[in-house]
Amino acid sequence: MSADARRTARVALVTTLTVQAYTSLAATAPVVLAPVLAVDLGITPTWVGVFVGLVYAGAMIGSLVCGGFIARYGAIRVSQACVLLCAAGTATVALLPAAAFTLLALAAFAVGMGYGPITPASSAVLVRTTAPEQMALTFSIKQTGVPAGMALGGALLPALALAMGWRGAMLVVAAAGVLVALTAQPIRQALDVHRQGAQPLSLRSIFEPLQIVLRSKILRELSLVGLGFAAVQVSLTTYLVVFLHETLGWSLIAAGLALTFATIGAIIGRIAWGIVADRLLPPVSTLALIGLLACACGLVLAAAGSTWPAWILLPLAALYGGMAVGWNGVQLAEIARRAPTGMAGAVIGAAGFVTFGGVMAGPTVFAALAGTFSSYRVGFVLAAVISGVVALVLLVGVRGESGRDR
Repeated sequence: MSADARRTARVALVTTLTVQAYTSLAATAPVVLAPVLAVDLGITPTWVGVFVGLVYAGAMIGSLVCGGFIARYGAIRVSQACVLLCAAGTATVALLPAAAFTLLALAAFAVGMGYGPITPASSAVLVRTTAPEQMALTFSIKQTGVPAGMALGGALLPALALAMGWRGAMLVVAAAGVLVALTAQPIRQALDVHRQGAQPLSLRSIFEPLQIVLRSKILRELSLVGLGFAAVQVSLTTYLVVFLHETLGWSLIAAGLALTFATIGAIIGRIAWGIVADRLLPPVSTLALIGLLACACGLVLAAAGSTWPAWILLPLAALYGGMAVGWNGVQLAEIARRAPTGMAGAVIGAAGFVTFGGVMAGPTVFAALAGTFSSYRVGFVLAAVISGVVALVLLVGVRGESGRDR
């Protein structure tokens, strides 16, 4: 790559990483502030689960419909609009009166509609600016924005809420979104150079990428891999703290520290697996290895006893985070590589529609199993089984289809 191309690639990566981190922060903010938010709005804490479900429902739809908008207006312009949509949803929550359930639901859906297209839009940028031999690493670095945004929310928002109230903290998040959108404006022209102003926006443009995914065996199976891995990822981040606290008797502070370890492991894992997929193993083989290791981690965590020391469980949490959350960049880069020319963003959006199904279903099924068997261990066993099945699908199905998948 020339010096100008390398500079463009760096700008694209920094911009997309910042946008990804912000939208993750916006989606996480109401969850982080749930204890005080619920009291002030006169709702039960269970509404937080409903809020998260509506966010991901909006994300599924946003991911599916964004392809035509990316082609017509450009990926950066779509990213700016999505950031502002997340900011508007966050500001709406901050200004809600008590018991405004309908507005709360609409705000959650708006945040999700902003959150969903970010990965397809950023992928459309990166697939054009990244050298082929650095694709998995670049996508993985960009995807660290998801756990980074979550970690940023957990670290900053409680302190902001103490200083200015939860509404003030939410408004700070909304204002940050406006700043992020404005910051992207100077580089929009250069990165949206391939936009097609005459691209029609129609039902056909919405469903064509999904048809491409469904017709292609490897794209279909990679999307289903995302569904399975996403279900495991969200189950881990949702139930790790409660499992350690209620089942193993850890304090909330110690259990929260374990989640921090898992988040750090996720960030390291995403980068490390990107390097592996670019330099050591074919991407599909890398994903299979991730699935096998996640399976092992899930089984060990499910077997953990109350006498197990922190020096075992904290590294286990970090390792599991690196497996259960570390897959995303490698999978996205592989889908982008296999998508028809010029359609990487739209195809990743369609694949994301499938993946978000796992995000929604995973915690729900986990909760149902925990309630039925009065044990969180059963849920982690199921998560391990899902990871193992995904690995088997990759090794037997996708790899058999494609041979060496470089």
